[in-house]
Amino acid sequence: MRVALSIAGSDSSGGAGIQADLKTFQALGVFGMSAVTAVTAQNTQKVYDIQEMRPEIVYGQIVCLFEDIPVHAVKIGMVASVPLIEAIADALGGLERLPPVVLDPVMISKSGYALLQPDAQAALVRHLFPLARVVTPNLPEAEALLGKKIADIDAMKIAAREISALGAKMVVVKGGHLGRGNATDVLFDGQDFRLLESRRIDTANTHGTGCTFSSAIAAHMARGESFFDAVTQAKTYITGAIENALSLGKGCGPTHHFFDLYRRAGMGVG
Repeated sequence: MRVALSIAGSDSSGGAGIQADLKTFQALGVFGMSAVTAVTAQNTQKVYDIQEMRPEIVYGQIVCLFEDIPVHAVKIGMVASVPLIEAIADALGGLERLPPVVLDPVMISKSGYALLQPDAQAALVRHLFPLARVVTPNLPEAEALLGKKIADIDAMKIAAREISALGAKMVVVKGGHLGRGNATDVLFDGQDFRLLESRRIDTANTHGTGCTFSSAIAAHMARGESFFDAVTQAKTYITGAIENALSLGKGCGPTHHFFDLYRRAGMGVG
């Protein structure tokens, strides 16, 4: 059994964060484990509050798992403060053999709640980018990391190269926020680019898409797939999950992590 570890925050509504990661791992045939960095009070409408875990607890969660169970990939999501970032870097940096790490630089919720403290951005780049095999910023996150506007595909390619120069080995700049035509992601493996397109799906139910996409990449890497293959498979998965998204709650509903399993079981997926 292949195993993946999610280091991220808990989403009480179940659509994003640790909950989305574990569902994604399971849907893709990978056993999921978790190191919780924070508990959030949130629903489909917005994030109301965040309570961080103590850094030593986060460190302990990670270290005790690696001491006991082989881990084939790690996904890092919401890490809101410098002490948490440093604790994660200490835990992962102390490993004799680090599996592929997929880092999703979560900075702000869809409702506008800041999920990364301002002083933590530099720490994220300094401590976690060098440990990451893949970094997966969306356009606003890439703009924040680089301090400039990204307006088209050519600018996304430049951004991917510049983010790689910050320490990340491979980069996926997600283009959904361009808001026109197909949704195009730019993939960069340190040498070559690849564009990954999917048709834009008209739905408001997109809660947790970034978490789900990055954890799908981690799951496929845990299964031994190469960077380009893992991201391509993850793109197919997240597209299906959005196409079958669930209309739950009064805000942005979640994607359907088990849409394919439901379909094969003859169950309704909507």
